[in-house]
Amino acid sequence: MSDRTPVTVLSGSLGAGKTTLLNRLLTDVTDREIAVLVNDMGDVNVDAELIAEGSELDVDDGVTELSNGCICCELQDDLETAVVRLASERSFDTLLVESSGISEPAPVARLFTTESRVADRYRVDALVTVLDTRQFLDAFAHADTPERRGTDAEGRPLSDLLVEQVEVSNVVLLNKADLCTDAELDRAEELVAALQPDATTIRTEFSAVASERLLGIDRFDERAIADLPGWKRALDGHGHENAADGDAHAHRHPDEVYDVSSFTYRRRRPFHPGRIAAVLRDLPAGVVRSKGTLWVAGNDHRQQVGQAGQSVRVTALGPWIASRPAVERDMLRSNRPDLEWHDEHGDRETAYVVIGTEFTRDALVDRLDGALVTDEEWTRATEGDELGGSDPFPTAGDEAVLREP
Repeated sequence: MSDRTPVTVLSGSLGAGKTTLLNRLLTDVTDREIAVLVNDMGDVNVDAELIAEGSELDVDDGVTELSNGCICCELQDDLETAVVRLASERSFDTLLVESSGISEPAPVARLFTTESRVADRYRVDALVTVLDTRQFLDAFAHADTPERRGTDAEGRPLSDLLVEQVEVSNVVLLNKADLCTDAELDRAEELVAALQPDATTIRTEFSAVASERLLGIDRFDERAIADLPGWKRALDGHGHENAADGDAHAHRHPDEVYDVSSFTYRRRRPFHPGRIAAVLRDLPAGVVRSKGTLWVAGNDHRQQVGQAGQSVRVTALGPWIASRPAVERDMLRSNRPDLEWHDEHGDRETAYVVIGTEFTRDALVDRLDGALVTDEEWTRATEGDELGGSDPFPTAGDEAVLREP
């Protein structure tokens, strides 16, 4: 076992119950010394004051505050400084880091896993996400109930943030369970299982959970912040069905948890921009998460689509390697020996993961296939002719919103 100090990173939307959980842990845990780093988006770090008050600790003695901002982005340097100072000045067994309600836990965890003075002293033990279960369910409400969805403090769809927090979690608390029916709690567990199959899900009221289920559990794997989210696992072909080129009815390998269905759609033929946009704007209500890279005719940029609930956004990544000048193309290929390269299309390919609990896979595959260009359209696109219809896809690093709550 490493002699580095274990770190538990807590995340969750505003009001989900993170501070209540912290107070419980500080009050209930008597067999270890705990240090806490908290972050709030206000001018005054209210969370720090609440934690100090609830646990009978002085802010100066038990809680280290960070100034206004988010610890996973502009205050990353301050976080590093704070945790190093804590290790130098105080003796403790466990570090709890509460990220603000509008930040993702992965960037925080990366600080402790990179080669730095922080990683020399600490190791991540677990990433824990606290959900307001009703809010979580409402964020994925059907299209006919938009009033039940919401946005985070920065104005982006709440479903986007919740997905990103859950996808990297080792433990997910379905908090405020007393405000939901058993059927709703079952649905919430299905959604969590779809987003992160390896996460332990615990139903809680008022964030009441035994500390031994969260601390010292040694659940963190560095891949959790790189390639273990459900969509990434599916894209890599780990435990999910795969609809390969020319095989729209490939053998299924679904995760054996709840009723989660997932597949990876791969094609070496581009989409018609208008038709694929229409499909993405009208995905089945049961699709919880979809993400991947699209090849869109008439656009030299790789299109990265990300969908969470009713939110669908597309970002233009760099140009396809196959579309670059020959010298640059050859250099990039030589630096990426594992790159899959097609003799005719190069690296151009659609690889799109769909994860959900209530949708008909074959029907969706048929709709996606219907959005591919025809032979005649492909010839026109190759010759530089306009394909006609709407083309909402961005270029040069821009983002397009195809659907929002």
